[in-house]
Amino acid sequence: MITVFVHGAGCTSRVFREQLAAFPESVAVTLPGRTGVPGTPESIEAFADALEPQLRPLERVLLCGSSMGGAIALELALRTRPYVAGVLLLGSGARLRVAPALFERLENDFAAGARSLADSFFARPQPELVEDALAEMLDVGREQTIRDFRACDAFDVTGRAASLHVPLLALTGDADVLTPPKFAQWFADRVPGAEARIVPGAGHLAMIERPDETNAAIRAFARQIDAD
Repeated sequence: MITVFVHGAGCTSRVFREQLAAFPESVAVTLPGRTGVPGTPESIEAFADALEPQLRPLERVLLCGSSMGGAIALELALRTRPYVAGVLLLGSGARLRVAPALFERLENDFAAGARSLADSFFARPQPELVEDALAEMLDVGREQTIRDFRACDAFDVTGRAASLHVPLLALTGDADVLTPPKFAQWFADRVPGAEARIVPGAGHLAMIERPDETNAAIRAFARQIDAD
């Protein structure tokens, strides 16, 4: 089984640098709309459509999605594709509503809005982490970042999630202000066999802020799937 990491809104595959180092046989995809990757998807379904050709040749995949990437992973799993062996969500949910104020900030002053958003990604916003997250959003650019968040805002599989046929682990930082721990617990309460786990001392990007704990959870979940 191969782990495929799918990044979130305004990000690229660089957010999974700690995971790629820990899991050398894994893959981190960069979604369309970024430099060098054609396409400008405006919905989670369109992102999933764009990702499918890369996944079809793989026999068994653990989809590990961060935020918007988790929504894409859920969409693919709900399509009951045979290559999806499991789903691990990092700071994601079955519905990802976005506050109108965020769109207003990104549209009116993208650089300032992106910096404010980058600050909110972490439980303890260390300057190097914030600057790196900000650089990613500036690289992705205003138009695609806003498209990403529009796609998140329209996403809602709360009426379908209970039909998931694969193992699911929802991992959320205890200080995640964008997708709080209740988002992870929602799956454990409503999806048969799903688990929720809370990472202490982590915000929205737990895989960057608490990589050791995140990687341990990924490793244990992958082993659990392989053992079943």
